[in-house]
Amino acid sequence: METGGKELKVSAIKNGTVLDHVPANKLFEVITILGLKDCPNQVTFGMNLDSKLLGKKAIIKIADRFFEETEINKVALVAPDAKINIIKDFEVVEKKVLKVPEQIVGIVRCANPKCVTNHQPITTKFDTTYENGVLKLHCHYCEKNTSSENLKIIREK
Repeated sequence: METGGKELKVSAIKNGTVLDHVPANKLFEVITILGLKDCPNQVTFGMNLDSKLLGKKAIIKIADRFFEETEINKVALVAPDAKINIIKDFEVVEKKVLKVPEQIVGIVRCANPKCVTNHQPITTKFDTTYENGVLKLHCHYCEKNTSSENLKIIREK
């Protein structure tokens, strides 16, 4: 980024995780999903950065933190084409494009207020499909579909 002849750079992280190509409008949702508000580690993010792929994108760098698959699956629900880079000793050692898994277990609430999972201590389970390019979650218990616009991520306490 150029500003008056000076270049401002975000410092590289020695070890940690970089989430790139996050849709700009999903940045704060991803921060919430990953619990970064209360993270003691260095967290750097940028929003509304130019992207050939998305138009505008967001990026998040988290020093000395690596995420479990369940955390990454939550992010995939709101930013399915985001990229994750694992950094060790200032080098990218692993790169992945996030993908929504075929089955989602215990991550999302069922949108059907009458579903047994909303009234009993039963772990939610959904099969994922795409309908006209929109993610749909099909509940294993009540068989209702929830679209990606109506997802309610289950937050750990």
